Amino acid sequence: MRMLVVLGEGGHTRQMLQLVDQLGSIYEYHYLMATQDQLSEGKIRLPGPVYRIDRPRTKVEGHTDSLLVAAWHTLRSLAQLWPIIRRVRPDVVIGNGPSVAVPPALLGRLLGAQIIWVETASRVHDLTTSARLIYPLIDLLIVQWPQLQARYPKAIYAGRLL
Repeated sequence: MRMLVVLGEGGHTRQMLQLVDQLGSIYEYHYLMATQDQLSEGKIRLPGPVYRIDRPRTKVEGHTDSLLVAAWHTLRSLAQLWPIIRRVRPDVVIGNGPSVAVPPALLGRLLGAQIIWVETASRVHDLTTSARLIYPLIDLLIVQWPQLQARYPKAIYAGRLL
């Protein structure tokens, strides 16, 4: 089974790689991260090809992209991702919160991949914006707080990953 694992920097990467470590080496891993992410690749312990795309949203503290700018960046990310997703043909796309995980979920679903979303541990009462955007596409939503399971019918409470 081919898994496209989306790494989203910092705590997002830590949580995803901890999950990958728990899943073990029985899967074929492919990793996707933001072009601007300088640290995540060095933390990967189970081997697999690494791909990069630009972030769909600007990541600057105190700055929020306008809807038009975010749409443009998302289209650019989708265009960069298309040849990658066609080459990898993942059976599963797994992400956990950052905006860079939205385009692979969209294109993965178009090509028949299952979408697994592991909501980040920092989300106690509501899903991340990314999870809310792709919620209709998610096949399995794993949450780390019981409060989220009560609010979202697709959610499975799995406890803390950290």
